[in-house]
Amino acid sequence: MTNAVVVRSRGYLTQEVRAGKHVLAADEPEEDGGADTGPNPYELLLAALGACTSMTVQLYAKKKGWALEEVRVELSQDRLHGEDCAGCDERDVRADRIRKRLWLRGALDETQRRRLWEIAERCPVNRTLTGEVTMELELAPADGPWV
Repeated sequence: MTNAVVVRSRGYLTQEVRAGKHVLAADEPEEDGGADTGPNPYELLLAALGACTSMTVQLYAKKKGWALEEVRVELSQDRLHGEDCAGCDERDVRADRIRKRLWLRGALDETQRRRLWEIAERCPVNRTLTGEVTMELELAPADGPWV
């Protein structure tokens, strides 16, 4: 499956994000020079990871017939500094940390809760972020069609 998203600037840092028939905004907070019309790019990244985690857990619980009523995922992202980034001076690395906290509501025993916790790490977006990713950047011709 190929996913495609189109992002267009709609002001200085304000961005229009089109994903299929859905339109979202992305921006930076006012204190960072934006207009705060939408989540910042890292918040959108965390939203994608959280949504995928919740969906994966719910699909697995439904397949097993478990009484999962609700999933809540809290996420945060920060940069690691100092001792947290041993060897950063010797090589070009970005050390980021994403934390996920998972709440499961429903009549689940401890074995089921533990299994759903394990499954949460297997969501496709989680695997993308922790796996090897190849990025390709192409500059469209200046005289080409504006799509």
